[in-house]
Amino acid sequence: MDILVLGGTRFFGVPMIDKLIEGGHKITVATRGNYSDNWGDKVTRVKADRLSDESMKELLQGNHYDVVIDKIAYCSMDIKRILKYLDCDWYIQMSTTALYGELHLDTVETDCDTSPASERGIWQEREDASYEEVKLNAEKAIFQRLTNRLYMASPRCISVRYPYVIGPNDYTKRLLFYVDHVKNEMPMYIDNLDNEISFIMEDEAGEFIAYLATAEAAAEFSGPINGANKGNISIRKIIEYVEGKTGKKAVLSDDGEPAPYNGTPTNTINTELAEMLGFKFQPIEKRIYKLLDELIG
Repeated sequence: MDILVLGGTRFFGVPMIDKLIEGGHKITVATRGNYSDNWGDKVTRVKADRLSDESMKELLQGNHYDVVIDKIAYCSMDIKRILKYLDCDWYIQMSTTALYGELHLDTVETDCDTSPASERGIWQEREDASYEEVKLNAEKAIFQRLTNRLYMASPRCISVRYPYVIGPNDYTKRLLFYVDHVKNEMPMYIDNLDNEISFIMEDEAGEFIAYLATAEAAAEFSGPINGANKGNISIRKIIEYVEGKTGKKAVLSDDGEPAPYNGTPTNTINTELAEMLGFKFQPIEKRIYKLLDELIG
């Protein structure tokens, strides 16, 4: 398959492209060129600026791809900048479970409707609203605008909704915050100690998108789809594990540094749709404890 990846040289984009390479696909990676990679001549690299109409025109116009994987569609204007030029059979957008608003147990795809039948999305740049709102309208743009174009054949579209992505290469360092604060006995303020939260590991996050792009079992699917490791885990369990491994005690204080997962309610992300398409996610507890061992060092 001829696959264009917008972004993809960091975090879970790396295992995603590794998996596509393993499958023998022709891959073009379009980025601003700010990060190096280890793929050598296994991919074609193109410099492109997602915020520039002219750059998107130069990248896309006159080129057909079997699949376009858009890792950096942050807002609806990002979609608008490619609408006139995108020519592909299959478009896959990186989305987020944040657009569900209040997460809860067994959060399913239909808890957020971004279809053409839903309220019309609006054009927004990244700074125009909250992360949740701009990502919601980015997703509406693909289902309400991209899939209803009259001037060229419309591609099948998938939006992949992930909760917090974690792994050894997580540049947000949110999980590392808890590890470092316990190890160094630094005060932290946590407002959801016993809330059980959903996560997805970076390798599985990348591999799932590669699966959706190439697997025969997913060849007819179109629409939003959840991805997450099985189950959930509380911040208390994470902290207690780090305490047990380090021999240090967490310092919890209302005056401490606010923790990055504060405000997240107890939730699980339903992945039955992904399983119907043949992809199985692993349980989170086993995987997160192994990751914590790596972060503790």
